[in-house]
Amino acid sequence: MRSFWNFAGAGHLAFGSGSARHIGRLMTSRGLGRPFVVTDGNLARAGVVGAITEALRDSALPFGVFEGGQPEPTIDTALAATAAADAFKPDCILGLGGGSNMDLAKIVATLLAHGGKPADYFGFNRIPGPILPLVCVPTTSGTGSEVSHCAVLTDSAAQMKVSTLSPHMRPALAVVDPLLTLSCPAKATADSGIDALTHAIEAATAVDFASLEVPDGEPTPYDGRTPMGDLLAERAIRLVGRHLEAAVREPSNLAAREGMSLAATLAGLAFSNCAVAAVHALEYPLGGALHVSHGAGNGLLLPYVMRFNLPARVPAFASIGRWLGVVPDGLSEPEAAEAAIREVERLKRAIGIPERLRDIGARADQLPGFAAKSHAITRLMLLNPDRKSTRLNSSHGYISYAVFCLKK
Repeated sequence: MRSFWNFAGAGHLAFGSGSARHIGRLMTSRGLGRPFVVTDGNLARAGVVGAITEALRDSALPFGVFEGGQPEPTIDTALAATAAADAFKPDCILGLGGGSNMDLAKIVATLLAHGGKPADYFGFNRIPGPILPLVCVPTTSGTGSEVSHCAVLTDSAAQMKVSTLSPHMRPALAVVDPLLTLSCPAKATADSGIDALTHAIEAATAVDFASLEVPDGEPTPYDGRTPMGDLLAERAIRLVGRHLEAAVREPSNLAAREGMSLAATLAGLAFSNCAVAAVHALEYPLGGALHVSHGAGNGLLLPYVMRFNLPARVPAFASIGRWLGVVPDGLSEPEAAEAAIREVERLKRAIGIPERLRDIGARADQLPGFAAKSHAITRLMLLNPDRKSTRLNSSHGYISYAVFCLKK
């Protein structure tokens, strides 16, 4: 059992519209002078890459660029990006884009520092020491990768998303400029936004840190629910409830973009310290097999897992309902908790998140395989608030759990 909790984030966070113009100065003040930019062709065509490289030129910084990033990047993409970076000999890696590009940058920074293959570092705490300094600049509002300690790749052979988690993966510098999200398409805005909501809700409803069955001082990928996490998650949930629909429907609405950028960063700080749990455990095999975006997969699953966990977290879900603004005075806690789930369901429909597995091409015969792979992600399942579900001993129990969450 734990008697204390920890908190960590990016080494330095610069937030606000126009902050990206100052990226060169922010880097040089930290002794970083030869960045390698990991990004993608879509952002290059949209002019976002050019805006960042112009800011680097203004500070007289030499740079290299890899534009081969892709949604849900594969191991092969990580190897290609690493080879390109190694040829340039950078002193830092700059991840520019959504979570996929920033996660790719984290893997590149790890491989340049320690060698080997991405699989050498899958799991928690397998990076032996500091990696090349990371600068993360998000262009979507969802993953929180700019402040987190994790990176996700797709293992195409296993049809599974795989994570690397390490305190060494926290970026040295995060520059969050909502202006860079104005070009984000509606679908990516919706997928990333519901991802931020998932992060905040899982952080706010995870197993409490004091109930985490790990001895004091033993490293863990997540600490469980903490007071700091609750503060961050509450603010993130309020911001998502206020701004997500407007950001999807009105892409040039800067107030909505600023609100969602802040929500994503706060949720990233919350989940990367506290937890993600069953939603993410179920999404990893789902996304790997069906090639759905991480955000859309999480959004599809979120209300089903909330309902499954409801008996263990009625007060927390009632608070979430209030933070989302859907709980009138006089409602009981159980009624308020139900209102929270219904509001997440409504929000999904409003922004076009798929509602059923068959909407993303799943078949019933795939459920046992999804359940078995989810079961194996112990670091997430043990943080799920419904303790019964994480203590089931038979594969049938886990299949039943998956069917409950996925059968709709």
